[in-house]
Amino acid sequence: MKFVLGIHPNALAYSMTTLGAGMMNSIFNFYYVKLFLNQYKISEVAFHQAQVVFMIWNAINDPLFGYIQDNSKVLCCSRRQFSILYGAPLYGLAFLLPWFPWKHYEEGDWLNGLHLIVALCAFDGLLTFVLLAQCALFAEISTRHESRLQLIKYNQVATLVGSTSILFCGLISDNMENFAYFQIFTVLVAVLATACMCYTGIYSTSQYEQRETPVENTSLENNDKALSWSSVISLTKQIMTQKNFILFVTMNFFQVFHLAFCNNFMMIFADNLIPKDVLSSFIRSIMYGAGFICPQCLVLLSQTLLKKVGYYRIILFSFYLEGIAAAVMFVLGPERYYVLAIYLTTNMVIVQASFSLFNLPLADIVDADLIKHKRRSPLSSMVFGTNALFTKPAQSLAPMLVVTILNQFGYENLNNKFSQPDPSLFLGLHDAMFYLICLVPLCVAVIQILTWTPFSIQNSHITAMH
Repeated sequence: MKFVLGIHPNALAYSMTTLGAGMMNSIFNFYYVKLFLNQYKISEVAFHQAQVVFMIWNAINDPLFGYIQDNSKVLCCSRRQFSILYGAPLYGLAFLLPWFPWKHYEEGDWLNGLHLIVALCAFDGLLTFVLLAQCALFAEISTRHESRLQLIKYNQVATLVGSTSILFCGLISDNMENFAYFQIFTVLVAVLATACMCYTGIYSTSQYEQRETPVENTSLENNDKALSWSSVISLTKQIMTQKNFILFVTMNFFQVFHLAFCNNFMMIFADNLIPKDVLSSFIRSIMYGAGFICPQCLVLLSQTLLKKVGYYRIILFSFYLEGIAAAVMFVLGPERYYVLAIYLTTNMVIVQASFSLFNLPLADIVDADLIKHKRRSPLSSMVFGTNALFTKPAQSLAPMLVVTILNQFGYENLNNKFSQPDPSLFLGLHDAMFYLICLVPLCVAVIQILTWTPFSIQNSHITAMH
């Protein structure tokens, strides 16, 4: 079924959640660390405490919501579309939490630590509830490889449009220098994003919906037995015994770490390593926007290549590219400012672009689990949720590790208006930043190459043709 203009309504409906989430997630991940460190003056201890709480909640909520969505009798949980429809407004409200301080924060204030905990946990909880349902929809809309590539294509267009929020946010708020404009822009984004996700909840459909209707009563009876701890453990063990799942999760952990490293600190590194007279505020906004917009363009342009060589080889190639680029930048040194700006942007583009393909191997793992255990319907949410259980902690570990290292070289005193830090400290700080932006991607790339190479589902793009 198609619209007059050749638009596939189900793919369009599915991608609207990506559009809404993309607008909010890009801004949240890019700005929250700098906001709490530089403007709210959160202490290193409070920052670490918030990240530890977030890390625990971040790991727990994915498999928890995944199990609930796969087994619950309540429609707002069991139906993917209803999970998105009812979760969207709360997701939009949670997005606004960090941008409005609870009081005028001073250095050492305990309340900014609590604010960060609430903001991180609320936002990630609603993000998980909504996007886990969308991830499950990806695996359940169709099992055909070409249909999934079509979803990826629509998804990337939506992500491309959504990621422009970083560009416009930077231009309108002068990279958060005009905080009032920044706050107004975030409210507008929250409203638009909520509307987009509600569209998915109303208009998207799954191939399993027709199968569920005749056996609805039987399924509800079986759920009484399914919703038990022994069932949770049993199903999770079945998922985790797959070699491909273990390899993917290991590789994905470091990808999430690398992605959080780029999202949270690209602006901080660029502001400190590249002088303002070299790159103006306008050019920096374009640079930050490109880091989110270009990955989607890259994935869209690689659709033909995806069909020809498959996601496995493209992802592997991206790891080699990241490692080589990091090694070259390290050799060139920190004073080649334009090369450094290009490297920071390119590194972020490659990491984001390859990460955009990760639903494809996960969907193949869902299919393999369905066939292996002869299930009536796939455990899509549980597979995605179990993956998140082991990979989401990297989102907290990355900022914790980097902030600890930077503060060892005086970063926490960088914006202190009441004291004049020793200028020699900044030289060590800048060296530390440069080593981080080279060595972290290099080490991550080596580990990912070693773990991704043995992944055995390498030719699903060929199998789909037969």
